[in-house]
Amino acid sequence: MTRFTFLIAAGALALALPVAAQTPEAVAEAALRAAPVWDGHNDVPEQLRGRRGDVIADFDFNDTTAEPDGKGGTKPMHTDFRRLAQGRVGAQFWSVYVDADQPEPQAVVATLQQIDVTKRLIARYPDRLALALSADDVQRAMKAGKIASLIGMEGGHSIGSSLAVLRQMYDLGARYMTLTHSKNNDWADSSSVVPEHGGLTDFGKDVVREMQRIGMLVDLSHTSEATQLDALAVARAPVIFSHSGARAVNPHNRNVTDAVLARLRDNGGIVMAVALPSYVSEERRQWGARREGEKKRLETLWPAKPDEVTGGLAAWDAANPEPKATVADIADHIDHIRMVAGIDHIGLGGDYDGMDTGPVGMEDVSGYPNLFAELAWRGYSQADLEKIASRNMMRVLRSAEAYAALHRSDPPIETKAPV
Repeated sequence: MTRFTFLIAAGALALALPVAAQTPEAVAEAALRAAPVWDGHNDVPEQLRGRRGDVIADFDFNDTTAEPDGKGGTKPMHTDFRRLAQGRVGAQFWSVYVDADQPEPQAVVATLQQIDVTKRLIARYPDRLALALSADDVQRAMKAGKIASLIGMEGGHSIGSSLAVLRQMYDLGARYMTLTHSKNNDWADSSSVVPEHGGLTDFGKDVVREMQRIGMLVDLSHTSEATQLDALAVARAPVIFSHSGARAVNPHNRNVTDAVLARLRDNGGIVMAVALPSYVSEERRQWGARREGEKKRLETLWPAKPDEVTGGLAAWDAANPEPKATVADIADHIDHIRMVAGIDHIGLGGDYDGMDTGPVGMEDVSGYPNLFAELAWRGYSQADLEKIASRNMMRVLRSAEAYAALHRSDPPIETKAPV
């Protein structure tokens, strides 16, 4: 190539770049390069417990597509290093969930075990993962090309109704706690059952105050609307919903009402949009309810013949194909959250490895770029997408840390221990 033809070719490329950079896919890619995804909720630790009993000496996080299922077979997980890289995930809250049916003392022990296995997993891959205890840690890990790994407790039963245990969990590395899971606890109502307290008890309000005093994020996913409003009334720093959608788009009890979204805007908090299909798609939610009704009908008809139930349900499934949630459905939730709360109050919390599969196009953690391309097609700017990816979550964590720093000299909230 002559120098003349080289200059012509270079000039043509330079002229083409601004046009290419305006395509939605290019806008999405540029946003994810500048601000990798910070995901609010991933259940890999739960998978390690269920599949391996937390024994991970031969666990290979490079490829989890043929992992033991804990029942003698194999079943793919949603998360491994290859797919995290494809999904442009740069920071992750690993959920240390334990069953809400456990008595609180057992739940505390199980939570300690889950924190331990999460830390052991992070330590096994120092070139890929970095334990993050602060916003600065997240920033350093991302800059080094590692996945900043934070710990979130899913359910207030994990502290055994003890502020002392709460403080110790923070010292062990937990940086958020979901106030409830699928059941009420002694001090807060869940969204999944009939309420007992009308929101937060006085002790529950002290839990929120103490969490914010020490710098632990208050997570309101899984809680009732009354619990959410009580927490927002008490909160003086931003709160999060680690994995929820918009109830106006899908009226599932796990999603957030417009009244709460408006209060969240004033609080400065964030809803991290979930990918679980029945939370995302109303059609899929209704199908699930009909299927559960059919299962109950068959069990009533054939209480002593489980094969009849299994066969009948298989026939129902064949006649009633499962509707599939899509990337566009998740984008609809993000659109609504933006309309009510604003662009500064949106994040992402997939709930991967805590469900059977994600929506079409986002079946596992590799699918986040598809969502960002969809949002770019809808007119979201690169700056908007960077906020959704991780900048909003970074702001929230820094605000929580700043509040805790201002109140570092405040005395701990004390409650009497049982004697």
